[in-house]
Amino acid sequence: MRHSADAASMFQNTAHSPSFFELSRQMGEHGRHLVDFCIPCNPYFPTPEMFDELAANLTKMLKFYPSSSDTITHQLCRVLGLNPATVAMANGSTELITWMDHMWVKESLAIPIPTFGRWTDQPMETGKRVDMFPLREVDFFQLNVDEYVRFIRQRGSRVAVVCNPNNPDGGYLPRREVIRLMDELADLDLVVIDESFIDFVEAEPAPSVAMEAAIRPNVVVLKSLGKNFGLHGIRFGYLVANPGLAGKMRKTLPKWNLNSLAETIIFMLASHGAEYRESLRLLARDRYSMGMQLARVPELSVYSSQGNFLLVKLGQGVEGTQLRDHLLGRHQVFIRECGNKLGMSSQFLRLVVRPQQDVARLMEGLDDFLQPNWSDELAERRETRTA
Repeated sequence: MRHSADAASMFQNTAHSPSFFELSRQMGEHGRHLVDFCIPCNPYFPTPEMFDELAANLTKMLKFYPSSSDTITHQLCRVLGLNPATVAMANGSTELITWMDHMWVKESLAIPIPTFGRWTDQPMETGKRVDMFPLREVDFFQLNVDEYVRFIRQRGSRVAVVCNPNNPDGGYLPRREVIRLMDELADLDLVVIDESFIDFVEAEPAPSVAMEAAIRPNVVVLKSLGKNFGLHGIRFGYLVANPGLAGKMRKTLPKWNLNSLAETIIFMLASHGAEYRESLRLLARDRYSMGMQLARVPELSVYSSQGNFLLVKLGQGVEGTQLRDHLLGRHQVFIRECGNKLGMSSQFLRLVVRPQQDVARLMEGLDDFLQPNWSDELAERRETRTA
């Protein structure tokens, strides 16, 4: 393919994957058929009918100013049953991470790794000390609360962060354990529970600790709407905290920091709750099916996940960057190779859960790349036996 080499070069010298738009433009005609297994997004929401409704109102959304962020926040709170005094909405969860760092991270921040890169990159960019607590592969990257608390005490960290479920492994910390962590760290300047993927959890019926955060002096819960609602391009998210913390964040953010597309979606949610719940059911079904298909591949180890993605480890001798470039160039499949994630290597891939027709193309690409390796390995074994 003429554009494959240029497209592959876009993965170099960056801590994040290129955007879907960048990649598809670079790939030219082939980019029109690109399937995204890289960016964690709900493929079942909004529904086609909701997109038709958005399309019908596109001119109005683009031509007129949105309402103030307070108006949009109040509507979101009505839909979710939250107190508006405890909520601040922003132009994506990363905007909130940026402002939390500037406002509340004074000296140091503790974070388990591997995890979402902005939690390490943002405070390092502003000169803070980042205390990285390594999650062990032998423990399936599961966070041990007691060990994490001991680490925080030993390092003297003043802010602690936990992503639940964690990205990229999808590991989930039960609600009771998160509450115990918050209790243990009640003296810190701030404790952040990043619940960007919490809506995809099936392990227990009410996993969020947002209501707990609203009545604690030093806890913030972070939420991402783009991941849940399948609308990364809109850039919207929010935090939940006690009225003092949430109020300080609202006063810091610009008055018109949310766009008209975000406003339209928020006001549509009240009449589309059933469709959203169905999208989560379908995604959980696909997560199980996709995990089973991947687990049948001899060269892959698949980690259990409560997110809308699966972490996969490649077998010995299988190079993640080569597989990534092969899938992109030969099959127009875009995956997240984790070699540039702190605490991981290029043997790990994060694969977003997608519908079966897309998974079929992924499996075809994996088979195309791995079968020659598998055949060569079998041949080497036969030669060893006969030598």
